[in-house]
Amino acid sequence: MEENRRKRHPSDLTDKHWEEIAPLYGGMRKCTWSKRELTDAVLYLVDSGCKWRQLPHDFSPYSTVHSFIAVPGSVGYGIPFWSIL
Repeated sequence: MEENRRKRHPSDLTDKHWEEIAPLYGGMRKCTWSKRELTDAVLYLVDSGCKWRQLPHDFSPYSTVHSFIAVPGSVGYGIPFWSIL
């Protein structure tokens, strides 16, 4: 999904934050969805407190976002940057 097509949310990463954490994704498998979009979706969930299935439709599917952080061996599992944001 192109980043410019989605409505910006207050919880989205700034370009500066993305520059800091983007290298942490190096060497990970490629996804259909951009890693920045997936990260923004997780931050939206944390910020808003909404349920997984209530994730706005302009984000990746909720099941993809959930797998991004929850399933061992997936793209974002175990990445330590959640604590620096």
